[in-house]
Amino acid sequence: MSGITKLVDHMQLPKFVRVKQYFPHNELSEDEIKAVLNENFARPEIKERIKPGQRICITCGSRGLSNIVLITREIVNHVKALGAEPFLIPAMGSHGGATDEGQKGILASYGITEETMGCPILSSMETVVIDHIDDIDADVNIDKNAYGADGIIVLNRIKAHTGFKGKYESGLMKMMTIGLGKQKGAYVAHSAGDDNMPERLFKIGSSMIAHAPIILGVGLLENAFDKTYKIAVLKSEEIPEKEPALLDEAKAAMGKIFLDACDVLILEKIGKNYSGGGMDPNVVGRSRLPIGIKSERMGIFGLSEESHGNATGMGRADVGTMNFFHQISFDDTYPNAVTDHDSSVYKIPLIVDNDKECIKTSMAICLNMDPEHPRIIILKNSLEIEDILISEALIPEAKTKEQLTITSEPFELEFDAEGNMLTQI
Repeated sequence: MSGITKLVDHMQLPKFVRVKQYFPHNELSEDEIKAVLNENFARPEIKERIKPGQRICITCGSRGLSNIVLITREIVNHVKALGAEPFLIPAMGSHGGATDEGQKGILASYGITEETMGCPILSSMETVVIDHIDDIDADVNIDKNAYGADGIIVLNRIKAHTGFKGKYESGLMKMMTIGLGKQKGAYVAHSAGDDNMPERLFKIGSSMIAHAPIILGVGLLENAFDKTYKIAVLKSEEIPEKEPALLDEAKAAMGKIFLDACDVLILEKIGKNYSGGGMDPNVVGRSRLPIGIKSERMGIFGLSEESHGNATGMGRADVGTMNFFHQISFDDTYPNAVTDHDSSVYKIPLIVDNDKECIKTSMAICLNMDPEHPRIIILKNSLEIEDILISEALIPEAKTKEQLTITSEPFELEFDAEGNMLTQI
C-alpha cells in the first residue's frame, strides 16, 4: 500500500465499454512491397546512381517501422544486384544511450543484424563536420562511416512529428539531419528549440545533399495502423522538393481518437517503438501544440520492452505505476533530454503502487471531473488505437461519431490481487 492509497481509494471506477475505431486498411502486402521496390530500382534514373564496386551506405533508424526488416533487406539485395557493396549504419541521433553498441543493439532488437541483412553493420558515434551554415550558426555533422561511402541511401518513415509542425517534420530531411548527424548533429539541430526545427532540417538536410554522397531517399508512408501503404523512392535532389507533399499525405492517413475530450486518459504502455516521444501527441494530446485529444489528467501503466528502458515522454503523464518506474533506464532516457535541450517530457510523474491506483489517482487530481460520471479512455498505447475502452459517460458522444462502434455492454474492469489490470483492450 502506497502513502496515497487511503487518499484516493474512495474514487469509484466507472463501468466501461469496448469501442472500435474505423480506419481504412490500405496497407501493402509483402509481395506488393517487393514489387514497388523492384519497379523503382529498375528505373534508369535510380539504378544509374549505384555503380559496380561502390560501397553504398543504407541508414537504419531507431523506430520500429512497419516491414523495416523486409524493406531494408530488399534494398540491400537491390544494391548487391547492381554490383555494389552495401553496408548499414544505425542513424538515430542520441538513442541507444548514444553509444555504438547501444545503437547496434536497437537494430538487433528489430531483427536487423549482419546475418539477417547479409551485409556489414558499422556502428559509430564518431562524426565528420562537412559544412558550417552561417545564418543558423550550425556545423553539419555526418556519421564518419557514411561519409566514407561512395553513396548513401536514406531510408525513413515520413510522418507528423510529435513536438513541432512545419514543412519538414519526421522524414528524410530529419533522418539526414538527426540520424546521420548522430548525437552531435542532433544536439546542434535541437539547439534553437522546436519552433526552429523545420528551418534547420531544411538547411542542414540540404547541406547534407550538397556536401555528402547522398544518392537516394526511400520514404515510407504508414496508415492509421502504422502499416506501410506507400513507398516513395526519390533522387537526392528531389527530397527537399517532394517531401512536404508526402508529409501532408501521411498526416491525412494517420490515426486519431475520434472523441473530443476526456477527464482521464490512460495508456497501458509508452515507448520509443510507438512514437519518438514515447506517446504520440498527435493522438494523445498533452502538447503545447493544438493536437490530439484533450485530457485533464493522464496515467501510464508500463514501458514497452522494445523501448529498452527509454522512458522519453513520461513527463507528459501525471501518474505512473511502480512497475513503470522500475522499467526506466535513466542511462537510455537522459541522453535524449540533453540532445533535445529540454527536460520537460523526461520528468517522472507521480508514482503509485499499481494500475488500479494509477486510474484512481488520475481521477482524484482532476479539477473539473464529475466524480459520478467520469470520462475515461484507456488505450493500449498511442499506436494501436483501433480498439479502445471508454467509460459509460462517453457513450452518448461515441454514438454520434460515425467512425466509432460500441462493441460490448458496460462492464467493470478486472484487476488481480496486486491491483494490476486483467481486462484486455
